[in-house]
Amino acid sequence: MVDSSRDDTRRETRENVIDQNSPEILTNSIYTPAFLRTQIGKLMRVEFLIGTNNLVDRVGYLQDVGASYILLRAVESDTITFCDIYSIKFINISNGGMYGGVNNNRYHYY
Repeated sequence: MVDSSRDDTRRETRENVIDQNSPEILTNSIYTPAFLRTQIGKLMRVEFLIGTNNLVDRVGYLQDVGASYILLRAVESDTITFCDIYSIKFINISNGGMYGGVNNNRYHYY
């Protein structure tokens, strides 16, 4: 029998503290993960190479960066996408924060 009084909506919370004991890949900005950590919270379009010649892009706000992944929060649905950092080929980072704009061209950030 299932206990319906149990709260199944609990979330695990982790504190990703980066300090002098952290791996260099997360602290030295010559490495992709460390550089991307400086861009957390920004709107970006990330292009991934799938297979040998298929590029797929995702647009969202950078939530977190690990040694081998990034987390993107989608603009339209507020869902989190776990992305393989080794599949990334290109990243367009917005300085303005709004994606789209007047001409609604998906390749421009305003």
